[in-house]
Amino acid sequence: MLSSTQKGKSGRAGGHSGRSLAREKPDDGFEQRIVELSRVTRVMAGGKRMRFRALVVLGNRQGRVGIGLAKGADVSLAVSKATTKARRALINIPLKNETIPHEIKVKYKSAVVLMKPAPKGTGIIAGGPVRSVLELAGVPNVVSKILGSPNKINNVRAVIKAFNQLKLKA
Repeated sequence: MLSSTQKGKSGRAGGHSGRSLAREKPDDGFEQRIVELSRVTRVMAGGKRMRFRALVVLGNRQGRVGIGLAKGADVSLAVSKATTKARRALINIPLKNETIPHEIKVKYKSAVVLMKPAPKGTGIIAGGPVRSVLELAGVPNVVSKILGSPNKINNVRAVIKAFNQLKLKA
């Protein structure tokens, strides 16, 4: 993992596309990915207090995924706290023929995410944070579009909300 001194102001490593900052595979088969890492400040009497906020997606690529958002005094603390939260918030995703069972459009605050089932061989057609969640969830074929806000946190939460609303039709 990169230390806080190696990251730029945006939290991305120099010259990196920002698709994912860290990929770790703990012993239990879950892979974590840092979707967003930002430096936040709080104004106190003695000046500004700097902290770091991490949005982590945790998944096993076999239908289980969770997200965690946490703050800490340094990057590693924020990431570990977010990972712990993600581990507690794991959900199962219903899959049908290697894709999602039906089309779904979900709104979470001002973020709107549209996901459609796709035939085998299509792959994951999605952008940014939605792609990270779908990859770690283990959805092999899906088409997705972010329609509302570009806010990464709200888009990731919209995807989780969509997964919770998916139902396997009998």
